[in-house]
Amino acid sequence: MQIPQNLQKQNLLYEGKGKKLYATQEANLIIAEFKDDLTAFNALKKSTQEGKGSLNCLISSAIFEILAKNGVASHFVARLDESNMLCKKVSIIPLEVVVRNIATGSLSKRLGIEDGKVLPFSLVEFYYKDDSLGDPLVNDEHCELLGIIKDKNDLAILRQKALEVNKILRAFFDDRGVNLVDFKLEFGREAQGGTGEILLADEISPDSCRLWDKATNKKLDKDRFRQDLGNLKEAYEEILKRIQG
Repeated sequence: MQIPQNLQKQNLLYEGKGKKLYATQEANLIIAEFKDDLTAFNALKKSTQEGKGSLNCLISSAIFEILAKNGVASHFVARLDESNMLCKKVSIIPLEVVVRNIATGSLSKRLGIEDGKVLPFSLVEFYYKDDSLGDPLVNDEHCELLGIIKDKNDLAILRQKALEVNKILRAFFDDRGVNLVDFKLEFGREAQGGTGEILLADEISPDSCRLWDKATNKKLDKDRFRQDLGNLKEAYEEILKRIQG
């Protein structure tokens, strides 16, 4: 897509935990500004880390470009600068699509699977995006009951796309000495006169992925904040360094 000249931020459309979304002069394009805010446990734990937003913008942009080269369509259009990304406007499907390759976190707590155990297959889970409910785990019937999806085929599409992303990124990070443990994706339907295609959206960064060094199992993601491990910025910088090769 050719980027229109002199695009500017207009009214604030939405502010989330990690980004602000702004309208532009183009009805089908928005600007995502990455924030330095840190949140965990449904925003019960909060902090800031200077430079975190720009690192996530750089990392997400690079990953979206890698996925595009491998045929995965997303809302990403271009990185405008270190903290701002130009995106297609989409209507977000209120589901977090989580892919797990190695057991840890809530999966180990819920099912008693040993932390760090490699799963026999990549597991896809859906979580309903509702902060007041704590983003609960939902099944296919729940999604239908709540009207989250139009039909079950939508869930099949989300699973297929999530596993495709996993296959590409798991191999990519493996080549760079990193285990892609698990990650969260969001999807949306292209809006404003688009095709209505389901596109990968939001971000893919150490805020939304668990990334462990293959040699040491050192955590290079937001668990450094969740678990008070420190050196979060250095971990994110290490992931960017490995992505850039």
